[in-house]
Amino acid sequence: MNKFITLLTIFGVLTASALFAQDIATLRNGVEISKQEKSQPIPNPIKDDIKVGRNYPMQPPIIPHNIRDYQVDLNVNKCLSCHSRNRISESQATMVSVTHYMDRDGNFLAEVSPRRYFCTQCHVTQHDTKPLVENDFIDMQKLIAIRAEKAK
Repeated sequence: MNKFITLLTIFGVLTASALFAQDIATLRNGVEISKQEKSQPIPNPIKDDIKVGRNYPMQPPIIPHNIRDYQVDLNVNKCLSCHSRNRISESQATMVSVTHYMDRDGNFLAEVSPRRYFCTQCHVTQHDTKPLVENDFIDMQKLIAIRAEKAK
């Protein structure tokens, strides 16, 4: 009897999923899973070197320039040729955060920590494209200003 109830439940869930699946927004733009749509061209990266605001709390900063063909591997990190603390005076680039020079125990290191060495694990370039989803994030400083304005 338990197997029958389990099978009936699974069948019900699958049937309901199929009925509601048409209303779910996906990145496939309504194209069936069994069909292949022509790929959109890769958008161009924004290369204006203007810092972009964050879209959510604790978001790693976005890279405001093209990094195509940058080598980042065990032997070379092209990002650090401008962003390491001993190169920022000549490159005028933003220095990587001091947290990147700390090990997991909070001890400061002479070089970037191995766990923070591969920059593109967290940091991405911004592309000239429309957002896939709306973002209604409001920074804490803006919320404080809004509350102060309402209190007047």
